[in-house]
Amino acid sequence: MTEPTTRPPRTRAHAVADTPVFSPAAVVASCVGFVLIGALQALYGPAIPAFRREFGLTPSAAGLGLSAHFVGGVSGVLLFDRLYGRIGNRRILAASHLLMALGAAGFALAPNWPTALATALLAGLGFGGIDYGLNQLFAVGFGHRSTAMLNVLNAHFGIGAILGPALIGAVGAAHYPAVFLGFALANLPLLLCLKGVRDRAPQPAGAAGTPGGGPVLARSLASVLAVFVALYVLHVGIEAGVGGWEPTHLETVGYGAGAAATATSVYWLMMTVGRFLVAPLALRFSAQSLITVSCAGMTGCLLLAAVPGLAPYAYAGVGLFIAPIFPTGLPWLHRAAPRARRAGALVIAASMVGGVAAGPLLGKAIEGAGIRAVPLLLSAVSALCLAATLWLIHVTRTRPAVLVPGPGAPTGPRT
Repeated sequence: MTEPTTRPPRTRAHAVADTPVFSPAAVVASCVGFVLIGALQALYGPAIPAFRREFGLTPSAAGLGLSAHFVGGVSGVLLFDRLYGRIGNRRILAASHLLMALGAAGFALAPNWPTALATALLAGLGFGGIDYGLNQLFAVGFGHRSTAMLNVLNAHFGIGAILGPALIGAVGAAHYPAVFLGFALANLPLLLCLKGVRDRAPQPAGAAGTPGGGPVLARSLASVLAVFVALYVLHVGIEAGVGGWEPTHLETVGYGAGAAATATSVYWLMMTVGRFLVAPLALRFSAQSLITVSCAGMTGCLLLAAVPGLAPYAYAGVGLFIAPIFPTGLPWLHRAAPRARRAGALVIAASMVGGVAAGPLLGKAIEGAGIRAVPLLLSAVSALCLAATLWLIHVTRTRPAVLVPGPGAPTGPRT
């Protein structure tokens, strides 16, 4: 007669591990939060004519509003990364929403341009905290569904980026203070849903058999992080480069201003659609496979964009292929380098830096090569993204090696 099997008693640690990171209401609130940060980032550009009239600004001075937002965003990512795991996820997200609301309201009511810039920096600080906090939690909080959920989350950023300018266009740039105030108020109800966010998120899975790439050896960690950062800087540079230069390129090769503007709107729309489309694919295919296809497709479409008759359609294809890279790369990074606690903050901050640096760097290259070379220049950058992806696949492939150094062994750089 066999003895009955007994199950080990459930401990408090087991109960915590089984607790979902997000309640259904918190998932919805997170998606709404990403609509709001997408709208905030996109509101500055259409409101520039009103800034210039109200404060008597030159074009370059007016452009500092978005620059202040991005500086605040990078600072918010790095600041809240320092707090992540120390004061609880709910407090981090609540502080971020409040900072963004205060900054947006302050920007709407600012009596002069220096005050407006300071409040844009404050709004950016909250923006960075939400961007980092939710991306970080979605990357580890849904198990094998994390990649799919990250694509859904970031697709809502695209919805906001489309709706923001449309709202400014509907009410008129002169009424931008009312839009910013409405945006600030829309943050406040989301605070009520934060009780559905677990205060302590699980650690990223680091098992060697984890799909999407195994942990890397300590001696490879710095190189892997550097290449991930490069991939994010380069692909966000392409994203911003196409968004900024597509209208000019299309007009140069013979399209009207209206057609060029419409084609650029379609490019941004396809980025949003692409993230929704890839969500079910992420449940069947590994992150590295999706990113490889994305980089290859993006490179091919940019080459086709050099053909004037195909350019508007090719740029739409670029939007479709580039869409999954940002959200799909984060779970891969967490699985490949689970010991690098700050890895997510590094690549998210790098993506913001890439968006800021793309304009002047690409502009300098265009001065020498000409407007018609825009898609070819961007295709060269896209080819570097593909090369970086292939290298990462090779290095993060599961290795039959000791992953944790023994006592006295070097542990590699702190990250």
